[in-house]
Amino acid sequence: MSTSSLRRQVKNIVHNYSEAEIKVREATSNDPWGPSSSLMSEIADLTYNVVAFSEIMSMVWRRLNDHGKNWRHVYKAMTLMEYLIKTGSERVSQQCKENMYAVQTLKDFQYVDRDGKDQGVNVREKAKQLVALLRDEDRLREERAHALKTKEKLAQTATASSAAVGSGPPPEAEQAWPQSSGEEELQLQLALAMSKEEADQPPPCGPEDDVQLQLALSLSREEHDKVRAASLPARHRRWGSWPQVPAPHSSQRRELRTLPTEPPGLEA
Repeated sequence: MSTSSLRRQVKNIVHNYSEAEIKVREATSNDPWGPSSSLMSEIADLTYNVVAFSEIMSMVWRRLNDHGKNWRHVYKAMTLMEYLIKTGSERVSQQCKENMYAVQTLKDFQYVDRDGKDQGVNVREKAKQLVALLRDEDRLREERAHALKTKEKLAQTATASSAAVGSGPPPEAEQAWPQSSGEEELQLQLALAMSKEEADQPPPCGPEDDVQLQLALSLSREEHDKVRAASLPARHRRWGSWPQVPAPHSSQRRELRTLPTEPPGLEA
């Protein structure tokens, strides 16, 4: 992190700047490079919020009134202002028109650095461009429509790119993919060995298999008891195992009483 960035962060904390103000300060810093289009796009979106709009424009005007040695603050503030006029809320262009004199004074901006280079020329040219844009209503409307359409296309392209990246394989799958032919052969052998091991193992018994097994054991035990009982001698049979003989009928009982005491055909 550069010294200027660290100093800017400290000021953000000390002055308790809001998120919108911090973004404007970052976009209009003294760093020797211009503000990024993504950052300016975020700021432009924030201008549609009433509170954020007030904070953004207040910081932009403050940057425009900065000293000559901070000419980058002034130049970047006008660059951001032009972007906001074209893609931000319409309140931006309205406020800039109402305060156009503050932009007009920058057409006379002067600053020469230690090497004798006129750094104010960039500020003066940008001020002239802004004033001309604000005064030409038709041109402003046309450039605003073109800029908004371009911004929308860029947003759709970024969304499509993010979706394409997100549809790829997960990081775990990429890490599991073999990085060489040797590693691929090793993974193939390991897969074959695991498949053979699973095939050799007996299938696990499910709940239905357990019920059928218990039923078969019960039937087998009953058959065994019947065969064993039939093979035992009469004296070893239990009382409950004797065959039930039906009692004789009443007529049969009478016949039994009238039977002769001696068998027929035998004489005394």
